[in-house]
Amino acid sequence: MDVGDLTFDVRADGPDDGRPVLLLHGFPETSASWAAVTPQLAEAGLRTYAVDQLGYSPGARPAEVEAYALTNLAQVTADLMTAMDVPVADVVGHDWGANVAWALAAWHEDRVRSLTAVSVPHPTAFTTAWRSDPEQQERSAYIRLFWQQGKAEEVLLADDARRLRRMFGDAVPAEAVDEYVAVLSAPGALTAALNWYRAMSSSTPVDDVPVPTTYVWSDGDVAIGRRAAEGCAEHVAGDYRFVELTRVSHWIPEEAPEQLTIAILDRIAST
Repeated sequence: MDVGDLTFDVRADGPDDGRPVLLLHGFPETSASWAAVTPQLAEAGLRTYAVDQLGYSPGARPAEVEAYALTNLAQVTADLMTAMDVPVADVVGHDWGANVAWALAAWHEDRVRSLTAVSVPHPTAFTTAWRSDPEQQERSAYIRLFWQQGKAEEVLLADDARRLRRMFGDAVPAEAVDEYVAVLSAPGALTAALNWYRAMSSSTPVDDVPVPTTYVWSDGDVAIGRRAAEGCAEHVAGDYRFVELTRVSHWIPEEAPEQLTIAILDRIAST
């Protein structure tokens, strides 16, 4: 799908006339991370659009760090929905895709029928925890490496991307990890993905979200602690549900697709 001079790769599934669901992946994955979720949503009669996001689609890989600021990511996503003739959708986002989904629901609420955010809480809840919670600061220490242009790319891709692969643990199938590594090994791809971190800023606070929202968090998440997860409720003005999964890692769409699908369908049914 073309958005201006950008071309996004989108995996569509389900009946053409089904209620649209927009699926936004995180780092360091692609739209393939939804592979175990989309068949279940399609079986429920929903039309899914899983996007290879900005920097991950080869035809949508701007060089400027500023292009990956959250304000632009939300606007580009809204523009992509327009290009796909999807005026409004139930939006599901994991990891960085959750950040975009929160921003989309806050700043473009007319485009979001419902929100299911996975793993990453509302950006303000995360920022608050990062500033005040030593545990969250420790969990997020890896971001300081990601901010270092050149060094982060070298470290993550060295030795057949050993450190990049290690991020997934045993939660993600090896063939999926191979696909993610192949995508991010293309020239400029990993830099584009890391630019999401390099464009991070708290100077543009994300408004509280007015739409019906479910936040799915797992107690085995090494990146997001309980303080940030439980603080999420303070930033949702609409109907809110907190779903906690036990003994599940950060990689919820791949490790617990059935539980996640239930949460998504419950949220969609509520609207």
